[in-house]
Amino acid sequence: MNYRFMRLIVFFDLPMISEKNRIEYARFRKFLLKNGFIMMQKSVYTKLVINNVTSLQVRKKIASNLPSDGLVEILEVTENQFSRIEYLVGTKDTTTLDSSDRLVEI
Repeated sequence: MNYRFMRLIVFFDLPMISEKNRIEYARFRKFLLKNGFIMMQKSVYTKLVINNVTSLQVRKKIASNLPSDGLVEILEVTENQFSRIEYLVGTKDTTTLDSSDRLVEI
């Protein structure tokens, strides 16, 4: 199988006005974590996928678990593009295994 590692980046801006909003925010965040996403920033999560087919499956799963309010966006980039991120302030978190070693073949 030909692997073309892709990176999905999910950006979201969800309202936190009511208790229902806060519950949906927590549910969506837990959904992302349970499905292998790691937090880059407070409302920016990323996941490594092996190819376009896997990427499509993950995007469909996200679409079926969206909160009722707010904005959720997905950006797909190649792993090569993602690896060129420049850290202008702060440092990369090295405590999280964020490589192809995380992938499990089925």
